[in-house]
Amino acid sequence: MTQSVALTINGKRREDQVEPRLLLVHYLREVAGLTGTHIACDTSQCGACTVLIDGEAVKSCSVFAVQADGRQVTTIEGLATDGVLHPVQQAFWNEHGLQCGFCTPGFIMAAAYLLKENPSPTDDEIARGLEGNLCRCTGYENIRKAVRAASETMRGGSAEMTGHLVGSAAAPVEG
Repeated sequence: MTQSVALTINGKRREDQVEPRLLLVHYLREVAGLTGTHIACDTSQCGACTVLIDGEAVKSCSVFAVQADGRQVTTIEGLATDGVLHPVQQAFWNEHGLQCGFCTPGFIMAAAYLLKENPSPTDDEIARGLEGNLCRCTGYENIRKAVRAASETMRGGSAEMTGHLVGSAAAPVEG
């Protein structure tokens, strides 16, 4: 038995028939072909699958695709605008806020939500805002530096913004 689901992902409307038990993370990756949202723990503990639903940060492994029916979903692929990296994406690049990169999409989505809600977070507020995301590689310092840098940029400060999207991957280019 399948159920109809219609949602807008990264500004594009989609309609599909899905199993009612299909998790949103699997829908995004397997049906919509958006593989930037990662699957890790499947228990909503790690945050690698964080996306925005109607502007709220949500772990997509804890939501059924049918629960997103009629909603706006933003994934890591939809954060950039007109081929230019979002300030959080650029800050993660500039500040080396990643190592293996597996957890990075979830951290970026959680940080984007945090900065939308609180444009000038303290270090404690950054830690609380990202506490649902886990990284096995870093000591988190460069992740916090990236959030601070993105905050500065988003509030009108200066930061190096050279990242442009190339194909389906983000890569810095000299401009």
